[in-house]
Amino acid sequence: MRFTIIGIGLIFVGFIILGGFGQRYQAATLESNEFETCYEYSKDLPPVEINCSFKIFDQTLFFGLVIGFIGGGITALIKGARGDWDNKVNPKDMVGPSRNQDDDSDKD
Repeated sequence: MRFTIIGIGLIFVGFIILGGFGQRYQAATLESNEFETCYEYSKDLPPVEINCSFKIFDQTLFFGLVIGFIGGGITALIKGARGDWDNKVNPKDMVGPSRNQDDDSDKD
């Protein structure tokens, strides 16, 4: 159950990051393929010409981060769906109302 919730959360975070911040990283590929020059845009200054490889490297890091979140979420979902790992407890290690660890203090 825990891995399923973690997986859903990681996938959700990956898509939120991609949707919220992905727009500014899409232009690098288009600029380098079509115009062979890349520009850094800001609200206050005119566009400044920069090396396209830096912009594409930033784009690659961003998408690597997003793929990492989504991939980690998928892995956690698979582990959560397949796993009975949290049900494999030795009988001597079980505690709770019906089982206690050799503690006779409640019989007093």
